[in-house]
Amino acid sequence: MASNSTPIILQTGNQPQHSIIWLHGLGADGHDFVPIAEELVLPVAVRYIFPHAPMRPVTVNGGFVMRAWYDITGQNIDAQQDATGIRASQLLVEGLIAQEVAHGIAPHNIFLAGFSQGGAIALHTALRQAVPLGGVLALSTYLPLAERAPAELVEQSKVTPVFMAHGRSDPVVPYALGVASRDALLKFGYTVAWREYAMQHSVCEEELRDISAWLQRQIES
Repeated sequence: MASNSTPIILQTGNQPQHSIIWLHGLGADGHDFVPIAEELVLPVAVRYIFPHAPMRPVTVNGGFVMRAWYDITGQNIDAQQDATGIRASQLLVEGLIAQEVAHGIAPHNIFLAGFSQGGAIALHTALRQAVPLGGVLALSTYLPLAERAPAELVEQSKVTPVFMAHGRSDPVVPYALGVASRDALLKFGYTVAWREYAMQHSVCEEELRDISAWLQRQIES
């Protein structure tokens, strides 16, 4: 892996037994959510892993090359989805999960988190894990390849709790798409904590407090 693709690692204490793999949104990089993670108040030491998405041309942006977990072909982000790119990013995240397990972190202490495109990959990946993870934070995002999920999801993954948060005025990932994704997950049998905020495609202070509280509950349960 090239040096500019090496994930950023942030540890909040010595010998952490919990890991959070946090995926950025389209066009950003691993640095994007480091300040957010530093604001979270958790009861244990955590190792955060912030990977960088691969550089790739993005069709909806005129083919401009940027960091993206998968291609987006048009304004309707849930139409003509890039299944190949989504699955490639799933493999990348699964490699990071395996590294954390190799470091001695139990799978039930590993969380996936992501914003927008990163949240989509976090959800997609979590549903396909035979060994359940600690939880998923899916922020301002949606469930990609939702029509394929019933045939592909792993039954054991249904115990993995999901936190979804969305802005009611989101112009990038429509609020209605977030709601539909939440409802699909509930129909599939997942436990989803849903929060919505008076914001657009962003993160707000109230959301950070809710994330901290939800993570604390999962860690202490």
